[in-house]
Amino acid sequence: MTDRYKGRPRADLANLAGMAAAAGQEARAVAARRRMQPLRLTDEERHLAIDELSEQFAIGRLDEVELHRRVDIANEAVTHADLQPAFHGLPQPALYAPTPRQPGRWRWAAFIGAVWLALPFFLTGLVFLVFGREIAAAIFALPALAWTAVIWRWAKAPTRKPRRP
Repeated sequence: MTDRYKGRPRADLANLAGMAAAAGQEARAVAARRRMQPLRLTDEERHLAIDELSEQFAIGRLDEVELHRRVDIANEAVTHADLQPAFHGLPQPALYAPTPRQPGRWRWAAFIGAVWLALPFFLTGLVFLVFGREIAAAIFALPALAWTAVIWRWAKAPTRKPRRP
């Protein structure tokens, strides 16, 4: 399907949702960098920045002279704002990557709600099984067990890791 005005393929809903999610992740990363700018660098953060610069040299984005210039900037940096020029034109170091969100307690609350919804169906299936109606028991109890298992897997699953560009 193409856009009749420009002749380009029209973006579908999934593509738009993906772009919105990427923009949200990028905005969080920019906000994290902005919050960290006035903070002083620790020795460990400085070493991480120099390691990132060394990695950029190893993959060929920097030559040796440029690497030394940027390492000097990183060594002389006092705050995170002073460190930013060392990464001008390069990907930002992992130091500024937002921490992944942990699954919240609300997932477990949803699991408990799902168990309470499935419980009457499971108990009805047990009653049918006691009275010799195996097929009716299976019709009631098995979907309830499957529903509970799926929601349990969802509740215990970790959040997705952010994609690297």
